[in-house]
Parts: sequence; C-alpha cells; structure tokens
Amino acid sequence: MAKPNFQLSPADKAHLLEVLGKGQQSSQAFKRATALLELDRGQTLANIAATLHVTPKTVANWRDTYHTRGVAMLKDLPRSGRPPAFSGEARAQITALACSAPPDGYGSWSLRLLADRAVELDFVENISHSQVGLVLKKTNSNPT
Repeated sequence: MAKPNFQLSPADKAHLLEVLGKGQQSSQAFKRATALLELDRGQTLANIAATLHVTPKTVANWRDTYHTRGVAMLKDLPRSGRPPAFSGEARAQITALACSAPPDGYGSWSLRLLADRAVELDFVENISHSQVGLVLKKTNSNPT
C-alpha cells in the first residue's frame, strides 16, 4: 500500500516560499523550509536528504514535526538549561565599569580588580575574575 502524499496547505506553502524568498533566516530554517516544499513536490526522503546533506531520518522528523506544530517548526523550541548566572543589568554594569577609568594607583583594570569592585559596588553578590573575563568576552570591550 502506498503512503499518502505529503501536502502543504496553500497558506503554509505561501509562507514557506516567502521565508525562502527573504533570505534572512538561519540555515536550519532554510533547510527545513526547503525539505517541506520538496516533500510537497513529491520528492523522496532520500533525495531531499542527499540534497540538504542530512539523513533521511532528519527529513522524516521535520515532516512529522510539521504535522504537529505547523510552520512554527522552522524554529526550535526553547531548550532547558542552566539560567544565566548574572542578570543583563549586572553584565552591563561590569562592562561599563571596565570601560571607566581605573582607580588611582592603577594603570588599567585587571580582571581581579574588576571582580572585587563589582562586588564592592553591589553589582553582584559574588563573582570570580574568570567570570568577569567571560562577561567581557561576550562584549566588544577591551579592559586594557
């Protein structure tokens, strides 16, 4: 018995074509949209997988996810994980502190000095110098 053909609704097909036409989506969203449109055209899982350099199982997962979530499947669901250790406000305050003039007697800020001053000024309850380095690394600032 042949499997029923995969068919997109006209509204979903138009949305996917619009997404591909804009050219401003992630490569993952591009691949997923392309796979759905190719399935709609009657292509096999193996052919689509070879074109997109993924496995046929991945294309099948995208197809099944489309059936449950619709075109929202172009974007991943939020993933669980450890929340950020420091608020955005604390990160901004540490970055601003690193961009300010160093205290008297110092030629420039060190990571340890920034960590001590951030705790002293109540930006954070506690922070290590290595964490200060990670906060500054995520910005385009240069503490020296």
